Amino acid sequence: MAARFDLSSIEDYVANHLRMFIFSVAGLVVFVGIIAVSVFFIAVRGAEQTMVPDLNGKELTEALLELQVKELYPRLQLRYSQTSADKGLIIEQEPRPGTIVKAGRRIRIVVSQGVIINKIDNFIGRGLNDVKIDLQTIYASSGGVPLLSIKEPVMYEFSSENPGTILAQKPEPGTDISGQMMLEFVVSRGRENDTVTVPQLTGLNISKALELISDSGINFYFTERDRRDNEKGETVVSQTPPAQTTIPISTVVQLTVTSPEKLENNEISGIYHYTIPANPYPIEVRLEALLPSSERIRLIKANYSGGDFTVPYKLPAGTILVLSMFNREIHRQIIGG
Repeated sequence: MAARFDLSSIEDYVANHLRMFIFSVAGLVVFVGIIAVSVFFIAVRGAEQTMVPDLNGKELTEALLELQVKELYPRLQLRYSQTSADKGLIIEQEPRPGTIVKAGRRIRIVVSQGVIINKIDNFIGRGLNDVKIDLQTIYASSGGVPLLSIKEPVMYEFSSENPGTILAQKPEPGTDISGQMMLEFVVSRGRENDTVTVPQLTGLNISKALELISDSGINFYFTERDRRDNEKGETVVSQTPPAQTTIPISTVVQLTVTSPEKLENNEISGIYHYTIPANPYPIEVRLEALLPSSERIRLIKANYSGGDFTVPYKLPAGTILVLSMFNREIHRQIIGG
């Protein structure tokens, strides 16, 4: 007798197993979802938070140990400070103490290298301008606050030493630097009756005259006039006092030059004029021309004690004249600007 199949039993069997499969898949999806959400929130929460300790005034080794305990990492910087007592200690930090940050954060700590110089140097016999430049250079390169500054006005007295030479100082050489200090200098004004011999300038072209003036140490004042008869252009045609006259070093030599015979396209001639503050002794000044082509040429370098500083020129329009005093620019002017 052939086997009979119960169709309803087969349908019930398939339906039961299908429901079990669906429930299993749904359960697996829910489980994976729970795991994914847990991992997401763990990642969002990130590292544990911690408080930045106060490191100021502590030695570097101690500060590093405190950061290690807090699971923080240092970013070191070195800096000169106001006193040698700070050397090796933390003088600055960022973030500030008490700030709440995540573990693993880098903390910037600044360690003192002490003062850039520990004792006051012996400046006697050196030029005042050289000492000023040295002090500016030292503290500019260190990025620190200047510990040594020169008290103004400086005291001057006549001396056989070259003008500008430091004759005495206070505090004494070798004094410990304990913080910001003022240097008091006595500086040579030169001999009381210093004189100079006026060189022969009449008949020289302007370039040669400026070169001779640079070497002679005289004070000078230029004026310009038109050429007469067969006179050459750009030439010194008169001087007062005359050549070979012995004069006090402060005397101004009056010089007259003739205007150029010809100007090229875009050229301009004239007399540069600037009033330099009076100085107790001659100071090196330099006048340079920065041409439109970016070439830089020197017109004159001379020791000048102050007053009206005049220099003839014939230059392309747009040239910049730059006047400097001991390597510091004090004035600039555009020709034809």
